Amino acid sequence: MKKTTSIALASAVTSLIALGSAMTATTASAAEKQEKCYGVAKAGKNDCATKTTSCAGSSKMDSQKDAFIMVPKGLCDRLAGGSKKPMM
Repeated sequence: MKKTTSIALASAVTSLIALGSAMTATTASAAEKQEKCYGVAKAGKNDCATKTTSCAGSSKMDSQKDAFIMVPKGLCDRLAGGSKKPMM
């Protein structure tokens, strides 16, 4: 009985490791299909630090020119007020 439990446990661990590796590859692939879009984030919904704030979710107002969110490539050009570079 102990041998069966050990085999099942080893199999489960191996499956989790394989799943983790697959998820990492998928995440990297998804990140390559994204771009920063400045000037479209709602207040408190930005993805990263700005020149005036230190962390994600800290933009002070809607459409803050130096706050960005990650969007699928090509979408930023179609969003009103969106820019691929910070606007000052």
